This record gives sequence, C-alpha cells and structure tokens, in this order.
Amino acid sequence: MPVSSPTIASFGWSALLTVLLVLLCSACGQTSRESGNGGGEPEAIDAGEETTDATEPGEASAKRIEVSTLATDLEVPWSFAFLPDGDALVTERDSGRLLRVSPSGDVREVQTLPEGGSGEGGLLGVAVSPDYEEDHYIYAYYTTERDNRVVRFRPGEKPEPILTGIPVNTYHDGGRIKFGPDGMLYVTTGDAGDSGNSQDRNSLGGKILRIEPDGSVPPDNPFPGNPVYSYGHRNVEGLAWDADGQLYASEFGQDTWDEVNRIEAGGNYGWPEVEGKGGEDEGYVDPITVWPTSEASPSGAEIMVDGAVPQWEGDLFVTALRGERLWHLELNDKGEIIGRQKLLDGEAGRIRDVAQAPDGSLWVSTSNHDTYGSPVSEQDDRIFRLAPVGE
Repeated sequence: MPVSSPTIASFGWSALLTVLLVLLCSACGQTSRESGNGGGEPEAIDAGEETTDATEPGEASAKRIEVSTLATDLEVPWSFAFLPDGDALVTERDSGRLLRVSPSGDVREVQTLPEGGSGEGGLLGVAVSPDYEEDHYIYAYYTTERDNRVVRFRPGEKPEPILTGIPVNTYHDGGRIKFGPDGMLYVTTGDAGDSGNSQDRNSLGGKILRIEPDGSVPPDNPFPGNPVYSYGHRNVEGLAWDADGQLYASEFGQDTWDEVNRIEAGGNYGWPEVEGKGGEDEGYVDPITVWPTSEASPSGAEIMVDGAVPQWEGDLFVTALRGERLWHLELNDKGEIIGRQKLLDGEAGRIRDVAQAPDGSLWVSTSNHDTYGSPVSEQDDRIFRLAPVGE
C-alpha cells in the first residue's frame, strides 16, 4: 500500500528474526537460481569469524547479525542516501515519490518528482550534498519523455536540471548517483539499448560520468571538457568506494556474465566488444569478478567502511535482482576478491540496493514489484536493516 501520510502506522518495526544462517568464509560454488524460495521473512545471519583477546589463537566466535524490517508496502524502492541525522532518503522508481525513512521505521513522503519513465526508467538514484547542512541540496536521477537527467533541489522546491541528454529507453537506463570522496558527483548510465553508445565518448550512454556539484565538468576529468570518467559499460547500477578512495562498480551483462569492475579514470571496459573477462589483450579493462547472469543481475553496491561488523569492514556488498540475494565479496588489500558469500539467499526475492547507514548497519531494499518481479510477501516491497544483535 502506498504511503499516504507522514505517519508510522503502516510501517511499524517488525519483530527481530532469530533463525541462524551460517555463511562460509570461502568462495562459493553453489547452484545458481533465478527464482528464490519466496514467502517468509529473511533469516538472521552469522557474520563469520572474529578473533578476540578472549580467545586463543585460531579460536573464533560468531558475530550474530539480526535482520529487522524497517519499512513495508513500498513501490520499488530504488536508491538510498543518508541525511546527516541518520534518516535515509529513498526513491520509489514507479511512483516518483521521494521518501524519508528513519532508523525507527517512520516513513514520510518528502515530495513527488516529475519523472516520466516506464519499464526500467523512473525516479532512480538519489544523493545528498556533502555540504547538506549548509546548502540543503538533494540530487536525483530520473527519466523524462526525452532523456534521463540529473537534477538538484532543496526539499519542496522545483528541481534544477544540472545534467541532461542521457540516452533513455524502457531498459538500460543506469541511474545510480553518488558523491565520491573527492566531492564530485558520479553518475552511472546505461547504453539505452544501443550498444554503440558505450564506445562513443561523445554519448553520455554506457558510461560512468563525473561532474561538479553544479553540473560542470571537473578540470581533471580524463577527457578535457567531457563528463565521461569511464566508458565501454553496458548498464552500471552500483558504485562503491573503499577506504583508500578506489571506485568499484557493478554492471549488468547480457546473456553470459555480470561483472564487478575496479574503475580507472579513462578506462574502457569493453562493451559491446567484450562481455566478462578476456579483453585485456585488446586494450580493455577486465572485471575483477564475474557471475553467470542467473546468479546476479547486479544493482546496488556498497563497501563497508568503519561498519558495525568488524569481519565485514573493507568488503564489498552487491545486490542481485535475478539472483535474489545479497552478495558479500571479501576484498584483500590489493582490491582482489578472495571470497564470495550469499546473504539473504532466496529469502526476500529481488534485492535492489544496499547502503551503509551512519550507525554502521546495512540497509537493503527489495524490488519485487518491479517490471520483472513478483511479490514474495504481502509486505513487499520492504527495507531491511542488518546489524549486530542489540545494536
């Protein structure tokens, strides 16, 4: 049921879940699955091993993670962005509504944005200005009848376009926006069904773009006067930075391989010439990991930095739509993936976005009312919070 008033009545905090799921800390080779089990609530999670002063070397104690439901009855919650007070701004793709969700489960509508998308288009990414306490700017990426665009606005005000002309279609619209550690706004775009866009640096499609907060092109971009930061992408929907400022991105493949890429300024990631690995000899940048498309269809991404779970710090989390899970990818000091684990596997349906909250917990949204999904719960779509017991 859609949000109709700024009350908590329809979105109360659910009971914390108590079933334990043990996750192995090694690369997984489990059978892929397009459809999850469906039905009930997601299970609680064991975060893996933690050696403490109270244990002998080699001994370990599990850090137990509880999964709680923060919000229910949403309409394709597509993106999170946290405000300084700990509340999150959440976009609803198909309704065009921007919501404010508190850690206590209160859900309020901020305003409706004038998107005009269909299919995979609509109100997509949201970002909060790094100087929000001074300028109060919110940024959004949404679809119009003519293009995809990035706008900025203060709550209740008319959006001001700062980047327009991004190719649009009913699919491959990209849409994730995030501010990087450098204070620049990064924007992911899809090829909009025309793979030629991805290799054309004069097109904004199939790219990761980098712009100033006012929409201008930073002088240190890899191509002078051009917002393109990296190219040769098919459809990027996830961005995440590690503690050293290295950018990673999740990307939809076509029929064979989905990807995670370590992004280099000016890098060419190969689409449509290459899908998955195998492009290095041709001058393309290979992904650091791939999945069969049945196991992923990756959307949101986050790297836990100074989080609530010590075992997860520095690791990458990627949501899977078709794969119906949250992937936990263990990264080493070189940015290489040394372990892959499935969280919430088949328990909540399609998983759309993941973000680390200011308190160190992870927030995760479902996408079971989207174009390709179907509800697995009467409460769909939902937002979950993953945090240690008692926190």
